[in-house]
Amino acid sequence: MPNYFCEEGEHMQSRKSLVSFRGMLQRPKPTDSEADLLREQEQFLTSGATSAANVVRRPDKRRGETGGDGREHNRENEGRKRDVVTIEDLPDQLPSLTPAPPKKSRFKANRVTFDDDAEERLDKHDTHISAVLSRIVERDTSSTPVSLPTFTGMAFPKVLHRSETSSQVPLSSAGGKKSIFARHIAAQRLKEGKTPLYCAPEAAQTPELREKNLSPDASMDTDQRDAAASPTVSGSRLVSGQGLGGPYSSGEIMRIHVENQAKLEAMSQSEIIEEQRKLLTQLDPRLVDFVRSRKAKSVLSSASPSKQPKAKSSKENVPSESEGLPVKRQKEWVHMDKLEPEKLEWMRDLPAPKKKGTKKAMQARFDFAGGLIPPTEDLPTHLGLHHHGEEPERAGYSLQELFLLSRSQVIQQRTLALSTLANILSKARAGEYQSVLTGSVMSTLLDAGLLFLLRFALDDSVEGVMSTAVHALKALLVCAEDEECLDCTFSWFHGIASFPLLPSAQEEEGDEDEGQDETMKEAAKEKEARKSDHDVARQDTVKGLLQMKLLPRLRYILEVVQPAPGAVHDILEVLIRISRHSSSSATQVLDCPRLMETVMSNFLPNSWTAASSPLTQSVYGVPLASAMKLLRVVATSGRHACARLLNSLGVSERLSCLLSAEPSELLLEPTEALRITTEAYRLWAVAAGYGQACKLYIHLYPALVKALQSVHRELAPSDPLLSLQLQRILALLSLLTQVTHTAGCHQELQAGMVSSQGEECPPPPPVSWGHVTGLQALLLGHLKGLVKSLDNPVQKDHSLVLIPAYLIYLEAYYYQLSKQSCFKPVDTLQELEQLTSDILLPIISHSVVQSLIKNLKSSSVVCNGPSSQLRPDTIPSLPGLACAGWRAHLGLVVSSSPFPLLTGLGLLLETITGIHKGLSCKVTGLLLSEPVIGYLRSCSQATPTLSQTRAWLLRHEHHLLYLLLQLAHKLVPIEPEVAKHASLYHQVALVLLTWLLPGSEYLAHEMLSTIIFSKDFIPEGHSGGPEAVELGELKLHEEIQHHPSPSLQAVGTLLREACVQLPSIRGCFLTHLAYLESSVLVSRDALLCCNPWINSHLLPELTGPTLPSDWPFLPLVSLYERTGVSDGGGLAVEQLPPGALQAVTHCLQWLLLLEIWREEALRVKEQKHVIMFDLFLEKPVQKLTWGLFRLLTRLDSLDLNVPPPGLASFQDLYSALLAQYEAVSFGDRLFGCWVLLPLQRRYSATMRLAVFGEHESMLRSLGVTLEQLCIPIERFTSPPEDSLPLLRLYFRSLVTGALKLCWCPVLYVVALSHVNSFIFSQDAAAQEVEAARHSMLRKIYYLTDEVLRNHLLLFRLPHQNSATGFEMYEQLPPIRAKRLESVLGLRDSSDDKGD
Repeated sequence: MPNYFCEEGEHMQSRKSLVSFRGMLQRPKPTDSEADLLREQEQFLTSGATSAANVVRRPDKRRGETGGDGREHNRENEGRKRDVVTIEDLPDQLPSLTPAPPKKSRFKANRVTFDDDAEERLDKHDTHISAVLSRIVERDTSSTPVSLPTFTGMAFPKVLHRSETSSQVPLSSAGGKKSIFARHIAAQRLKEGKTPLYCAPEAAQTPELREKNLSPDASMDTDQRDAAASPTVSGSRLVSGQGLGGPYSSGEIMRIHVENQAKLEAMSQSEIIEEQRKLLTQLDPRLVDFVRSRKAKSVLSSASPSKQPKAKSSKENVPSESEGLPVKRQKEWVHMDKLEPEKLEWMRDLPAPKKKGTKKAMQARFDFAGGLIPPTEDLPTHLGLHHHGEEPERAGYSLQELFLLSRSQVIQQRTLALSTLANILSKARAGEYQSVLTGSVMSTLLDAGLLFLLRFALDDSVEGVMSTAVHALKALLVCAEDEECLDCTFSWFHGIASFPLLPSAQEEEGDEDEGQDETMKEAAKEKEARKSDHDVARQDTVKGLLQMKLLPRLRYILEVVQPAPGAVHDILEVLIRISRHSSSSATQVLDCPRLMETVMSNFLPNSWTAASSPLTQSVYGVPLASAMKLLRVVATSGRHACARLLNSLGVSERLSCLLSAEPSELLLEPTEALRITTEAYRLWAVAAGYGQACKLYIHLYPALVKALQSVHRELAPSDPLLSLQLQRILALLSLLTQVTHTAGCHQELQAGMVSSQGEECPPPPPVSWGHVTGLQALLLGHLKGLVKSLDNPVQKDHSLVLIPAYLIYLEAYYYQLSKQSCFKPVDTLQELEQLTSDILLPIISHSVVQSLIKNLKSSSVVCNGPSSQLRPDTIPSLPGLACAGWRAHLGLVVSSSPFPLLTGLGLLLETITGIHKGLSCKVTGLLLSEPVIGYLRSCSQATPTLSQTRAWLLRHEHHLLYLLLQLAHKLVPIEPEVAKHASLYHQVALVLLTWLLPGSEYLAHEMLSTIIFSKDFIPEGHSGGPEAVELGELKLHEEIQHHPSPSLQAVGTLLREACVQLPSIRGCFLTHLAYLESSVLVSRDALLCCNPWINSHLLPELTGPTLPSDWPFLPLVSLYERTGVSDGGGLAVEQLPPGALQAVTHCLQWLLLLEIWREEALRVKEQKHVIMFDLFLEKPVQKLTWGLFRLLTRLDSLDLNVPPPGLASFQDLYSALLAQYEAVSFGDRLFGCWVLLPLQRRYSATMRLAVFGEHESMLRSLGVTLEQLCIPIERFTSPPEDSLPLLRLYFRSLVTGALKLCWCPVLYVVALSHVNSFIFSQDAAAQEVEAARHSMLRKIYYLTDEVLRNHLLLFRLPHQNSATGFEMYEQLPPIRAKRLESVLGLRDSSDDKGD
């Protein structure tokens, strides 16, 4: 064991020493010098290490050498002749170098064979790289001449240049692709007259071969260039001799070539072709292609222009491959020796665009400014609008290409694409593409995923891309002109309030959820929460952006990135648009972590310094008007949000800081100073509209008085900032108006706190009535000055802008004054008289105002439909106000509009005439003026369309109409001239009632209480109206002597009774509208400016008008919904709710009155009948229903194609009507008349099919006579029926006896008429129709019922006064007789053929 360990230790020690010694040996490095190489060689030799490669001599089996004992001896002898480098473990034989190895069987290699040698089998299957590198033989250079470099006088050799080498020797003579050095050496040898070393000898060719006109396929080894070529044998083209060595290699090559040539000369042409065919079948096709390409290259390289004139002439006829390309080949260019035209196609000159127009739609292309480029416009390429996509000749980028560029890796391309998309969106919002593009650009972009593209771009790490994406998002969401219009109407009556910009799809979903229980609503909320971003954004763009976490990203950009001023303004405007979406969106903006804090600290600081230069590079640390406007819009969403802004975010301190000084003292640019103070006043007015920020009024009272005193000084006509000065004054007046209303509620709230005794009551505001009374005299003086300045052409424009705001302030002052305990009636009446005589009457009678009033109709939104000019591109998921280009055409907001002035004037007149009744007579000229009367007439006949884009304007026009009607309500009883137009005022009130929008419920309540049911506005009731109706129908009554239904003389009595019952009718309708009580109270607080009770200045969602269009039928609808009557039956009168009969009677009286005297107002002609119950059997109800039926049939005004409100179609209502008739009618004639009314020929055949198909049993009890129907029978029988299924039902009911003259006289005549005209019709018809005619006629002829057969065959025409209701022929006319004979003859002939 010790010896073992000793030996083992020595062995391990020797291995370690060997490893360490070998570790000292290193491979030569490229940086080693010659001395280092010699030293490393000496170390290697002294180490005695084994070399990695040995020089051995293996026997060459091809020469017959054998191995064995003489291997070493042969190796030594051979080594003297030639050095051979071998690598161990490599096979001796070279692998097969054929172009393609022969195909072998898949299973042959698996067979067990013992015939071949194992070594040969290994060599045969070895595919390792060593099989190729088995023998490395040094080239024999013994016979190669050595040329010394030429001596020059230069110290260093001349540097080779590509241009010199390419010019010295052509590529063809250089032997193909060679290095620059090789080409230089070849050029030197050519100068010396020597053959280049690497040029292979060319194949020889004899004239005999050229004479054998071989085919192209047969010319494998022959050359057919020219008969004049030298017959001297020059060498083979295929055999180059590169694999041969020794001094006699060239001779061997020539010997092989001569031998081949001799064999070819000895063969005939057919033998050559045959041998070639055999070779082509045996050789690999790739090898054949290789040989042919090699020959083609050699022929091409050896071709010379001097020796080949034919080739030259042929080339001249063929155009050069470089012809038409934008570049020409230059010899100095590297790797341009061979042109590739397909790669240079993009450098060609662009083809000219098509000049001819085409009806085919073409892809829209835009320039970088968003302008649409016409397809025929040829723009220069230096504009950068041409690219290498589709249609390269057309300038501009398509939307698809812009989307692709926006996701590019190149920053500039992303920025350019996003900015172009932003410009396109801006122009699309302005409606510039509407007349030139099909479809909506906005919809196309959003459907393509623009929203997600912009959201991804906001996450870019490059500030420029982020800023451009923000700008594009602003172009998508924000319309600057919409914001301008809303700012202009802020100082109007109730201008602080606005509709939320919610899409209509969301509103419809809200309507669907109304009738669901709590469980269903929770499930709907969960389903809404599971919606994907795409689904949410498709319905509501703003909601989708909020779900995609837009607000935190915008906060990050503002807080961390701190972009350029343009991007900051864009972000603030985007936040403003999001806040206008809804109160929930505004709350999300307010609740976003650090968003509002970032805005307040950076863009509304408490202190700042003046800008060092006018071109500031940053807006951080400087107050911005956009930030203040954002706070104002957020505060509009609710009083709670406003309180958070004032108290938690320090807005009160900012307002005090900005408004305590003059705009010129704020260390800001004059424009920005005016804008931010204007927005500060507006924000304060919004807060005062909730009864908040009142302490600030007390603190800043001196500053407000100072601002008011400087009003006239600031209104210089030459001031370039006059428009901004006007907006600032209007905002200040709006603030004072809201503060006045809030102070007017102080006394009421103080008394409410005392009497409430713990009940919930808003606390009184800090400002009281005494704080605001001192401003009235100052503002009244301003107003007098403005009225006088109307005579000055230079000052009249800005005076017309300011006067409405002063009038609204005075209305607030006098309205609240009348509710104060300090109110002195006598002094106030005198003051109002002086106000009327000094200010109001001069305003009304002034020529400037009169000319302005003439624009009432042209500026109206009600009287004028949507503008035919450019309309903005709006989409349902992103509603807007469509104010693009509002300054270019007439409207409510332009300076030529009289609406703000008349609204302020009407508001003040309503208040002061309520205090001083005697002042009403002094303003009759306003109501009786021709422009106002013409405007009201147009309104009474108008049918305005309701949409989000028009609702905000319609609301202001509704205010003016309401004020005019309220003024008329006070003047009609006392002014005969005004009373002459009472019917017009009543007509306008009726149509306005159905137009009022959400938020105007109080106006609807007031109109129902005062004008709608007022006897003074229905002069027909007390001026012989009922008598006129009776006299007008006297002749008709005389013609119908035996009329079972009540005549229209009785209708006169019903009308007189209805006029007497107008107060009761009003009470009935107000009772059924009690479900709107909460909305009426909210609307009252807003319209009467009860500020402490207002919860939000956002109006309710725009779901439609306040009252349904069928409100005159409301008692009937309410009764039906409360009782829940099913289709199968009804309730008795005793089972109906108390007062149901009286309510139905009042409703029918009102409908009768409207049908006779206000037919235009009752646009909805519905069949809301009391026949759903058995109330129709009651005598008063029956009389009124008969009267309504007679009116409907006489006026012929029913349109049953319009579905009734709440139903999909009239057919649904008629099906319920038929079921009710079968259940409870008892054959009542009145009920039967209502059933027959929709069966007239001009209405849909569906209802006739329902009667004769599904409800055929009712024909037995529908005993209404032609006299009772009061409808001409021709309306049922003309024109002839063309529905074949209905005709078959007519025929079936007659033949089977289901329809008889004694049971249903009207429909019996109708069926007879249609069947008779059908069977004897001579009109050409389809084969099926003609067969039905023949069949019916044959069956009628063979009827056993003689009476029915005569009725069907001899029917002539309906006659209402006849006993049967129709006239008959005594015998068939010849044409009909011939028709009958022909049909029967055909039958007989067919029977004979059958026999």
